[in-house]
Amino acid sequence: MPVSQHRLPRSTADGCLSWRWWPKLSTREWTIATVFSIFIFIISPFSTWRSTTKIDTDSETDSVWVPFTPSSKAQENSALCLDGSVPGYHLSRGFGSGSDSWLIHIEGGGWCNDIPSCSYRKTTKLGSSTFMENQLEFLGILSNDPLQNPDFFNWNKVKVRYCDGSSFTSHPDNEFKNGTKLFFRGQLIWNTLMDEFLSIGMSQAKEALLTGCSAGGLATLLHCDDFRDLLAKDADVKCLVDAGFFPNEKDIAGNHAIESFYHDVVHLQGITKSLNHDCVSRSEPSKCFFPQEFLGNIKTPVFLVQPAYDFWQIENIFVPKSSDPLGSWRNCRQNILTCDSDQLKVLHGYRDSLLKTLGEFQQNQKGGMFINSCFVHCQTWGASTWHSPTSPRINNKTIAESVGDWYFRRAAAMQIDCPFPCNPTCVHKDFTLFT
Repeated sequence: MPVSQHRLPRSTADGCLSWRWWPKLSTREWTIATVFSIFIFIISPFSTWRSTTKIDTDSETDSVWVPFTPSSKAQENSALCLDGSVPGYHLSRGFGSGSDSWLIHIEGGGWCNDIPSCSYRKTTKLGSSTFMENQLEFLGILSNDPLQNPDFFNWNKVKVRYCDGSSFTSHPDNEFKNGTKLFFRGQLIWNTLMDEFLSIGMSQAKEALLTGCSAGGLATLLHCDDFRDLLAKDADVKCLVDAGFFPNEKDIAGNHAIESFYHDVVHLQGITKSLNHDCVSRSEPSKCFFPQEFLGNIKTPVFLVQPAYDFWQIENIFVPKSSDPLGSWRNCRQNILTCDSDQLKVLHGYRDSLLKTLGEFQQNQKGGMFINSCFVHCQTWGASTWHSPTSPRINNKTIAESVGDWYFRRAAAMQIDCPFPCNPTCVHKDFTLFT
């Protein structure tokens, strides 16, 4: 099977490869991990992903570079990034019939769960606007090209930058402990940015779509109903979640690694007040950071784009390095095409568990989903995976077409793929390039 080159996304934050959550490491391991992470961060704008079966179309389409806008209201509201810098966004104004329609896309990039990881994060673009790019290329669902983005190309589109490490839910109650200067202001950032968007035209929106990738997808779910309540009652408001459904699953060694990690994130950053109240009333608060615990409580229509073989989840939830001391999963974690039959059986089991968890959601008449069998993570902000001649398809529908069918009520949009490796349209990421 031929191997072709893919451009590394402009923001590695959305891919979550560089900024995955850190297990409890020794001092030496922390040093090694940090150096590697810095290396990936530095080279990211100039590097390429290696991908199998597909040709990258991002470089073949016209695109728009959009400047960074610091929030004008952040300082007065004390809504600050982890390091105390001012958060911001990139805004591309709508035109024509899309002038009164708004798409808000929340950047992803994992979370930090303790003082060392948050202290490191604030030295990167995921914790400080000081290190953010001056401009970003708008592709995929953010594109102004109707060929690449047929339903949303002329909408007002905002890329919200992520610099708090909590999916925009942290509160300052626990700041400045142990002599550190970390600003846990995620919820304040969210409130401030939404107020700013309302003041520059979003209050008049007749259509609106809140969306996000990875940790930004989780933020989309956590804030979905609040976003809907900001807008007029007759506005058509919905939420699109890209690779943001993180399941509460044990790893292959039987450990609750992700549950323990989320517990630390929630309690370190004072997140409980931002979680779904119905969920918190019946569960330990950190459990309510898992979408499966509160998805049924969301009243606003939701669409889930989720790869059943999500490489970030395989690497960090299902088969973290701590669960594989002998390294027998090393190649499989980096390239699903190298997995043996026993390993594939385990991964199929995770897919089955995901579909079972989403069983009730499949009956939601207002919901939609696109669950493909690709070894990938976020798929909505890249031209090659959102909508192009080589994009992944289910029932001959691209993700963009399925989302459009759902949002505009053109057709039912519960698309569920067959198990890997049945779908020849898949884009499978290959990370052996980095080893």
